Formats: sequence, C-alpha cells, structure tokens
Amino acid sequence: MKDFFSDIFAYHHHFNQELADIFSKNSYRISDRTIPLFSHMINAHQIWNSRILQTHSLGVNDIHTLEKCKNLDDLNIKETLKILEDFDLNTKISYQNSRKQPFENSILEILYHVANHFSHHKGQLISDLRENGIEPPITDYIFYKR
Repeated sequence: MKDFFSDIFAYHHHFNQELADIFSKNSYRISDRTIPLFSHMINAHQIWNSRILQTHSLGVNDIHTLEKCKNLDDLNIKETLKILEDFDLNTKISYQNSRKQPFENSILEILYHVANHFSHHKGQLISDLRENGIEPPITDYIFYKR
C-alpha cells in the first residue's frame, strides 16, 4: 500500500508542477480563480502533512505565487514520502479541522483524502484552462503510467 501511495503522490506532484508551468506561461489568460484554487490544493496537502507530523500549517486559503506553489509542492511530496517511510498507515491521527472541531482518522484515510482532493480540484483547473482557450495536459493517471 505504501508503494501505491508513493506512486499516486508522484503522479500528483508531476502534474502540479506541469500545471504551474502552464499557468505561468499563460498568466494573462488564466481564470481569476486559478491561482487561489491551485494554492488551496497545495495548502491542503501541507496542512494534512502537518497534522500527521504535528508541525505548523499554512492557512487553507493562503494565496501564493506560482513559484512558491511549486516549491511548496516539492516540500509536500518530500514530507509525504517521509510519512510513508516512517509511519504505519493504520496509525490514528487526532486533529482539529479549520473550524476547531476535533476528529481522528488513520494516515491511510488522510492520504487517500489528499489524493482525492487533488483529483477533484485538478479537474476544475483543467476545465478552467479549456474555458480560457488553453490546451490542458492529459492528466489521467493511466496516461501518466504509460
């Protein structure tokens, strides 16, 4: 299972980096929501890593430059790979959500959530690119694996 998650996060990292480059090259054509939504995706990954590692987290809606998003994404993947190396996926993590409500989930559940969260918002960003006349990359996992 850890190898599977390593692969899934490598896939998301690959396309996060590619999308940041596309957004940068087309900065005059992207939607007003592109950078805030992309920042949110990166922030959420960092927040979940920080809950597992018990470190300081970003704000869920902090907005970053595309270069900072790329750098944060690099840090996020490194931290997630370290989590996969150091923790049992069944370990329960107690945390508070952004509304300060307490919850507990396993690392496996958290990582699945993060991967699914990326897929959800990546679809929105791809749709935005198309609507703005920008050819998006094919981000399907199976194409990545080919």
